[in-house]
Amino acid sequence: MKNPADSDFCTVTAPEACAMLGISRDTLYAYVSRGLVRTIAHPDDARRSLYDRRDIESLSTRKRRGRSRRAVAESTINWGEPILTSKITRIADGRFYYRGKDAVVLSRTVTLEAALILLAGVHMRSPYSSVADRPMKEERTPFDRILLEMARQAVGSRGGDGRPRAGELMRLTALAASSGSDRPDLPMHQLLSRAWCNNPSAADLMRRALVLCADHELNASTYAARVAASAGASLPAALLAGLSTLSGTGHGGITTRCRRWMDDVESRARQSVPDVATDGTPPPGFSHPLYPDGDPRAAELLTHIGISDRWQRIVEEVHRRTGSHPSLDFALAMLERRLRLVEGAALGIFAVGRMAGWLAHIFEQRRSGRLIRPRAQTGG
Repeated sequence: MKNPADSDFCTVTAPEACAMLGISRDTLYAYVSRGLVRTIAHPDDARRSLYDRRDIESLSTRKRRGRSRRAVAESTINWGEPILTSKITRIADGRFYYRGKDAVVLSRTVTLEAALILLAGVHMRSPYSSVADRPMKEERTPFDRILLEMARQAVGSRGGDGRPRAGELMRLTALAASSGSDRPDLPMHQLLSRAWCNNPSAADLMRRALVLCADHELNASTYAARVAASAGASLPAALLAGLSTLSGTGHGGITTRCRRWMDDVESRARQSVPDVATDGTPPPGFSHPLYPDGDPRAAELLTHIGISDRWQRIVEEVHRRTGSHPSLDFALAMLERRLRLVEGAALGIFAVGRMAGWLAHIFEQRRSGRLIRPRAQTGG
C-alpha cells in the first residue's frame, strides 16, 4: 500500500475492481504487487481486501486510451499480465489449478507421480543408473546434490530427449535428493521420508508438499526453463536452468532464509511473541504478490503440519504489523523444522516437486516452436 493515510479511498471490493477494469482477480493482484493499486484489509473480514477507487479509475482511464507496445512489454516482465499462453496451471481468485483441477484438493489424495502424469503426460521411470555409487559429500544439501546430478546429466546427455527420458530424470532428482539407491516399489515421497527422518507422519506430509510445489504458472524458474527449451536446450540443460533460478534468494532460496529467521526467533524463546517486523517489512516467507489474501499452498500445508501456539501468535503478529500472510516458503521451512529434516530439505522438496511443472512447460514450449526473445529498450 502506497500511503496508509489514504485508506478512506479504499472502498472498492475485488469483484467491483475487476468489473471496472475488465480483468481477472490474478491480474488485479499483480497490479497491487507492482504498486499500481493501493489496498487495505477489509475491516469486516481480514481475509479480503478493499482497493483504492482513485487507482482503479486511473487504470481504467489508461486502458481506454490504450498503451504503447513498450509499456505493455515492460508490464509483462515485472509481475504483469501473462506473457506466454499456457494450458498447464491457472491462478485465479486466490486458488490455483493443474489442468483445470484444484491443486489444493489434489494434494490431499494424489502422489507427485500422478501429478506428473496430469501436468506433463510423463510416467515415472527408474533411471538407467543410480546416484548411490557416485561420490557426493555428505555435507552437501539435498538441493546441492540435485543441482550436481542435473549438471552431470546435461554434460553427459545420452540419446533420447522425450517423455521416457523425462521420467528417468524425474526419478533421478528424488534419488539425488535422498542420496540413495533406487527402490522402484516406493513413490518419491517415501524415498525422501525414509532418507531424511523416522517420523511416521513425514511421508504423507511430504507427499502433500511435493504436489503443492509441482507447478505455479510462469514463475521465474519456469520461465527460465521455457527460455532454455525454446532455444533447443536438452531436457537436463533446460531443467538445470530452472534449478539455477530456483536457488535464488528471491525464489526457492527464500526457504533457507526463512529457516534461518525461524531459528533466530527460536533463540529468543523467553519472549512469547518476539518483536518481529517492527519496520513493517515482512520477514522471509511472508507475502506473495498473487495471493494478497493468503497463499492457499501455505494454508493447506500448515493445517496438516500443525504449528505451536507460540508460532501461531508470531504469524498473527506479523500479519498485524505488515498485513502479510505466510507463503509456501514459510510452510516448507516449518515442515523442515517440525519434522527435524536434514538441513536444506525444504528447498529439496521444492525442487523435486517443481521438476514436474518444469517438464510440463518444457514440452509445451517445444510444441510452440517459438524462440523466446524479448527486446531491450535503452534509455533512462
